[in-house]
Amino acid sequence: MIPRLARWLPILDWGRHYDRATFGSDLLAAVIVTIMLIPQSLAYALLAGLPPEAGLYASILPILLYTLLGSSRVLAVGPVAVVSLMTAATIGQVAEAGTAGYATAALTLAFLSGAILLAMGALRLGFLANFLSHPVVAGFISASGILIAASQIGTLTGLKAEGHGLPHQLASLAGQVGQVNLPTLLIGAASLGFLFWVRRGLKPLLRRAGLGPRLADMVTKAGPVFAILATSLAVWSLDLGAQGVAVVGAVPQSLPPFTLPSFDLALLQDLILPAALIALIGFVESVSVGQTLAAKRRQRIDPDQELVALGAANLGASVTGGFPVTGGFARSVVNFDAGAQTPAAGAFTALGLALAALYLTPFIAFLPKATLAATIVVAVLSLVDLSILKRAFTYSRADFAAVAATMAVTLLAGVEAGVSAGVLLSLLLHLLRTARPHVAEVGLVPGTEHFRNIHRFDVETDPAILTLRVDESLYFANTRHLEDLILARVPGDGALRHVILMCSAVNEIDLSALETLESLDERLRDMGVTLHLSEVKGPVMDRLRRTDFLTHLSGRVFVSQFEGWCKLTGRCTAGDPQRHARPIAPVPATP
Repeated sequence: MIPRLARWLPILDWGRHYDRATFGSDLLAAVIVTIMLIPQSLAYALLAGLPPEAGLYASILPILLYTLLGSSRVLAVGPVAVVSLMTAATIGQVAEAGTAGYATAALTLAFLSGAILLAMGALRLGFLANFLSHPVVAGFISASGILIAASQIGTLTGLKAEGHGLPHQLASLAGQVGQVNLPTLLIGAASLGFLFWVRRGLKPLLRRAGLGPRLADMVTKAGPVFAILATSLAVWSLDLGAQGVAVVGAVPQSLPPFTLPSFDLALLQDLILPAALIALIGFVESVSVGQTLAAKRRQRIDPDQELVALGAANLGASVTGGFPVTGGFARSVVNFDAGAQTPAAGAFTALGLALAALYLTPFIAFLPKATLAATIVVAVLSLVDLSILKRAFTYSRADFAAVAATMAVTLLAGVEAGVSAGVLLSLLLHLLRTARPHVAEVGLVPGTEHFRNIHRFDVETDPAILTLRVDESLYFANTRHLEDLILARVPGDGALRHVILMCSAVNEIDLSALETLESLDERLRDMGVTLHLSEVKGPVMDRLRRTDFLTHLSGRVFVSQFEGWCKLTGRCTAGDPQRHARPIAPVPATP
């Protein structure tokens, strides 16, 4: 009974082995992650167009729910930059920022995202993440990072950036250059410089000063907190708020309130598609991080269970004043590096954030928004990886075109258009690759029973036999390509008597492909050519036997390609030493 429940409640698995040493590791990791999350949560709430406390609220109950249901030992759930930007872009089209309707739309978006993720988990649709090409996702995240950083220029300078795409944002900022607020610019520039230095220079400095690696790491992660304290003190002591420096202002001193999403049909219709895109991107990012970190400890995660856990986390955010959440890259890596052993580290982090919401919020009233903007910029620039363009261009022009197009659409038209383009291009790439499968004409490598591409190896062929190796499953989108290729090859070769389809790489033949093969067999028969199959896999053969295709097939189905060669050419017999010859290394064809 317990193993069965543990499938849905992983806490029943790792919780049975929890001990004092694990508790200590989880608690230390939670302290480090909490220090990091306080400024990040505030900043990502502002990025989503919501009050800063919404970031804290979205990081408490969602984390607790993931602790109960998540299959990753170290994934840290909460607001992340890309999802926050997508939230702002979506809700900005249905409500005005700062209104009650805007906050309600954010709750509803989290609710819809959670419901979609839960439904996908119940249907075990975790494999759908595989349909998003990793290079395309990397391109989208990099472009989103640039877009997010650009969107914070206004906050860093006291201006107001408008528009969803990069050109619109930059154009709107360029028209306000004369209105830059100097104190805000100084605070923003100082915060940026300090945070970049903290990331690269503080830890080596502390290590040289004699601090241990764990303590030095903790102090480094607290860099944003130091920036918050220093700039808040400067605003308070110099009364910079009166000089136009935007501050966070009063923040409620309370635990997350109980909230309800809207069930207005018109609003649900407006948000359902963006919610699906947010759910998909959030899931892909979360699973990618979770799988990478799990592999380092020889652990594994269950994508279907991750759908359930993330769905529950988003539902939790929708009833506690939050907005859509997912597993974050930066915080999860920090959690891993800090030594977290179980999801209990997340529960301790949630407790720390709850204490922050209760007792620390009065101290952030003078926190300049420029400091939070600097925190966002430093965090998101670590997501930007333009080297993906060079790698894709070197390896595959098709992948490069997809990555470049996704980045261009994201930068020019915004994140919603960018993620939609990424999904469509991923599917298009898959269709293009499978719709025109690689089909190689093969021949016998001398002295072996192996067959290789006639254009790559010196092989034996027979003028009466055409052997084609099909390197893809056959389905409705690609069988016409195979049929056209064969029918273009056969008529001009009067000596040809047999066509063998080598099916060693064919995992499935759908009904459309079967009908095409039947039609091809009839047309070849009319030309005096016999169609054969070889090396058909068991599951494919089982399905073919349920039809009359094999009964009407003009040729035969050979267990191996070599058997077909022997039977049709008569060049080898059971006693032929070549039949049992040891394979030799392939000999490349001479130019």
